[in-house]
Amino acid sequence: MDFNEAKNHELVLHKGFNLIKGIHDPDDVDQIYNLEIRDSDVFVLTYPKSGTIWMQQILLLLEAKGDVTAISKLNNYSNADLIPWIEVRGNRQAFITAPSPRLRVTHLPYKFMPPALSQKKGKVIYVARNPKDVLVSYFHFHKLANMLETPKDFNDFFEKFMRGDVFGCSWFDHIKTWFSHKDEMNMLFITYEEMIQDLLAAVERISLFLGKELTDKQLADVVKHSTFSNMKKIPQANYEQVSGDLLNHHQGRFMRKGTIGDWKNHFTVAQNERFDKVFYKEMKDFPLSFYWGIRDIE
Repeated sequence: MDFNEAKNHELVLHKGFNLIKGIHDPDDVDQIYNLEIRDSDVFVLTYPKSGTIWMQQILLLLEAKGDVTAISKLNNYSNADLIPWIEVRGNRQAFITAPSPRLRVTHLPYKFMPPALSQKKGKVIYVARNPKDVLVSYFHFHKLANMLETPKDFNDFFEKFMRGDVFGCSWFDHIKTWFSHKDEMNMLFITYEEMIQDLLAAVERISLFLGKELTDKQLADVVKHSTFSNMKKIPQANYEQVSGDLLNHHQGRFMRKGTIGDWKNHFTVAQNERFDKVFYKEMKDFPLSFYWGIRDIE
């Protein structure tokens, strides 16, 4: 990974998808398609800022049967080292020789991933988050992440997100493509808002999907150590250990609010009306509903 190249903040359009120069190698990303998949492989699929870090923590704790000390002993590693992004330069090669179970996260669209997933090999967890909160979280992340350009202001970033002119491209395309293929895969589709609403129920669903056998006490420990407030205190989970080359920790915290409805503090009335119009046009044929604020849950 070339940090200096990444600091150019350049997005590279590759086969209709934006990659980050220095972080991703287009040729390497292309070869992900040809990977052999084991039944024990687990891929967490997300659009950026949709709960990837949260799911990394839950999967690590499920593997450790809720024993957070087993993870904290690995204090030289962040969660991103233990469950890496497969598209980051160098990580594909490491995946090939890694022992099972191979747990990986990715923001890639469906077309780049191995077709074996659509033959029900391996398991896929897709985490979706309401796109208004995704947009706001992504805006703040751009100020923190050295490999991404610092937005001029929120309005400018709003326009880029709506155009899909960001890493990850269009939120709508990402979720619609994966959702339309979900029945071909061993896929668990879960939302960020469901996890906030009832984390224990979400953890139980994930555990059942992965075929884990944990006691009620172990499941309760997984939940306890994957709440937002506790993760903020765990260096591996809050990404404070991640190199200053990648994240400018002076610009804010990687884990910021972890709530529902923060978009209301940023969107203008006009932006909200415009977003709603696009949302209903894009999503009208997809049976997906989202919580847009804490009151929706209550």
